[in-house]
Amino acid sequence: MNPTYEPTDVESEWYAKWEEAGLFRPEYRPEGEPFAVVIPPPNVTGALHMGHALNHTIHDVIIRRKRMQGFAALWLPGTDHAGIATQNVVERELAVEGMDRHELGRDEFVRQVWEWKRVYGDRITKQIRRMGASCDWTRERFTLDDGLSAAVREVFVRLYEEGLIYRGNRIIHWCPRCETALAEIEVEYRDQKGTLTHIFYPFSDGDGGVTVATTRPETMLGDTGVAVHPDDDRYTNLIGRKVRLPIVGREIPIVADDVVDPEFGTGAVKVTPAHDPNDFEIGERHDLEKIAVLDAKAVVTAAGGRFQGLDRFEARAAVIEALEAEGAIVATEEHQHNVGHCYRCDTVVEPFLSDQWFVAVAALAGPAMDAVRNGDNRFVPERWEKTYFHWMENIRDWTISRQIWWGHRIPAWYCPDGHVTVARTEPSTCDECGSADVVQDSDVLDTWFSSALWPFSTLGWPDQTEDLERFYPNAILITGFDIIFFWVARMMLMGIHFMDDVPFHDTIIHGLVRDAEGNKMSKSRGNTLDPLEVAEEHGADPLRLALIQAANPGQDVPLNMEWVEGTRKFGNKLWNGTRFVLRSVEPGSVPADGGYPEQPGEIDAWILSRLRAVSERFDELCDQYRFSDAFGLLYSFTWSEVFDWYLEMSKGALAGEGTAAATRQTLGVVIRDVIKLFHPAIPFLTEELWMNVVGDGFVAGANWPEVPEYRGPDEMEDLQELISGVRRFRAEQGISPRTDLVLRVHGGEGVPHWASRLLTDLAAVTVEAIASPPTEGHTRIVAGRFQGFIPLEGVIDTDAERERLSKRIAAAQQDLDRVEKKLGNSSFIDKAPAEIVEKERGKQRELSDVIAKVQAQLDLL
Repeated sequence: MNPTYEPTDVESEWYAKWEEAGLFRPEYRPEGEPFAVVIPPPNVTGALHMGHALNHTIHDVIIRRKRMQGFAALWLPGTDHAGIATQNVVERELAVEGMDRHELGRDEFVRQVWEWKRVYGDRITKQIRRMGASCDWTRERFTLDDGLSAAVREVFVRLYEEGLIYRGNRIIHWCPRCETALAEIEVEYRDQKGTLTHIFYPFSDGDGGVTVATTRPETMLGDTGVAVHPDDDRYTNLIGRKVRLPIVGREIPIVADDVVDPEFGTGAVKVTPAHDPNDFEIGERHDLEKIAVLDAKAVVTAAGGRFQGLDRFEARAAVIEALEAEGAIVATEEHQHNVGHCYRCDTVVEPFLSDQWFVAVAALAGPAMDAVRNGDNRFVPERWEKTYFHWMENIRDWTISRQIWWGHRIPAWYCPDGHVTVARTEPSTCDECGSADVVQDSDVLDTWFSSALWPFSTLGWPDQTEDLERFYPNAILITGFDIIFFWVARMMLMGIHFMDDVPFHDTIIHGLVRDAEGNKMSKSRGNTLDPLEVAEEHGADPLRLALIQAANPGQDVPLNMEWVEGTRKFGNKLWNGTRFVLRSVEPGSVPADGGYPEQPGEIDAWILSRLRAVSERFDELCDQYRFSDAFGLLYSFTWSEVFDWYLEMSKGALAGEGTAAATRQTLGVVIRDVIKLFHPAIPFLTEELWMNVVGDGFVAGANWPEVPEYRGPDEMEDLQELISGVRRFRAEQGISPRTDLVLRVHGGEGVPHWASRLLTDLAAVTVEAIASPPTEGHTRIVAGRFQGFIPLEGVIDTDAERERLSKRIAAAQQDLDRVEKKLGNSSFIDKAPAEIVEKERGKQRELSDVIAKVQAQLDLL
């Protein structure tokens, strides 16, 4: 082995070897219980970001551990065609060449997108491999591949036949930049300052009129009514009268509708049925005309008269100017309101009247909620169930058609008479009238429609494949809280409806990766970290370990690069610890399983008992998805107990005639099992170490540790405290480790020979067992059942030591007085949170204990 750990050298070759050996396929454990998870498919346009790195590390820790535990583990990878995002990328490239998609035509444009996908589409999958993700690439899927496309069409047709998919002319969210419909959850709302404009609408049959308030005065060009609440006394006598629309001249009625909020503005609202969802509903109830004054690009139409051709924001200024010239503006005021933006391009969205396809999802929501209520699916942490239920209980019909070209084209055809034929294969004639002149709908489906089918479509549905039978439902889903609506809920809707079972049993929600100060990572802040750059500089394994050590469910990860540097140092510690073991253990001689000593010495039995206890607790924590706690425990055990204590203890045992063989055997199995336990988080490094320690097969395909039960000596913890006490005394007094000291030990049932030897080896002391404690001239070390006394004559300046101990007591007493004053304040006790009061009481106990111990040492002088 090289003298130092170099991650980039270690990580360069193992992935290809794992793939070649078929380790990532469930067939590697053909008799194992199935355990499947699908990757949240990244966009084909994407590059790996730190959120991916966290998500994939959690996936990989789970799937590698399950594989080692004997499961037929499948982590199914793939990518999403990302309709709007991918089309935007290719359109930008065309724009650089002075072209647009309409010049190319649909077929040629789609061909060019496929070519772009062929050239760049595997970029992110290469990055996923670089980070060590153990996906079964032989089963890789793409949401537009033939099999998934067949599944999408089958689902669409079935839902249509069941009356759950329909086409309707309704107000939808529209992005004028992308020129496509958006679903409700694809709109991101932000508080913005706007202006509330009060406009006077005069009666058409006499003096007076009504004042309405609006944040979008340009849409008044399409007003076909004014609405008031039926119980609003200010307006009850005006219901049924007509007003004249300023600058337009159109007569429009005043109607009464319960949806109007009397507290908003003047209590009278303009009604624009073609440009507001509430107004659309009012218009339906009162048979008001729908006049579209903005087109698909948010430009004023001919219906807008003299404002035709103006952009919506230009039109807003022009309309206000015209209203002012007519004297119709009563007042203006600043107004804070929520404004919707396109989740892809950040353009302000428009409510737009359009023919679109919808899924009536309310009919599917009941079973999806029941599945969580009855425990068929559970959220980890449980608090995210509230978010899920809130959305499900307030679910609205899902707009699934998109006015773009890249995606699953809607399987609906129209004849000249307007009849619709929905079919699994392209029809030759209209189902209703038999016309041979049928044209397919030009829209494509929302990207999330195909993503909603991902857990079963990737396994071969609608065909009844072996994979579908074996791996559905998936065991778990791991995702961020930000796509519970976009993805998790929709997979539940579709999975239960088409498979009659939940798509996964556990939904594990992780937080966001933030910067060290807790800020969200974003390009605008300049605080993003590229995981590939971090991996090249520090190694993928150190980054993975840093992420997983912070990854408890639902908690954000404030990633500090010092963590990555720390885990890199730990990797070096593991490397050097293994090198130490291999000085005593023949490289490649440790068995892949078993090999535990039958008659271990005391120190060997101690470390083996600790290995068993830690591995059992580690498994409990992993099964609860508490990876931060699990790997924190393992990290601490390996660094402190294995390396700092046991490796030091083993040096004396290796030199002994009766203990060397058992200690060599113990060293081998302990380092092997530590390698196994760490493998899911740091796969590259552990595979390299496995090659040197075991030399046979792969740790990626090895069995999970099953440590036999051992009883370690009860005195070990107390002996460690004695050793630490002696070392602390040396450090405080500046005494060299090479200077012999006498340690007189009292307590317990005496000091066994092995313990005496351990104290001599690790503390450089001559041990004397004493029947009663001395009364003066010693410093005392309290260690559980033992008390250790070091005679001070000729070792230290006792006067200086008295002074040091007295100062320590005085400082502790000062702190104690401060704490007791606070605890004596009834106002603090009554008003402070209980945990703060208890913390102060803990300080009180701790300081009192310190004073008592140091005073005892002082008395001994």
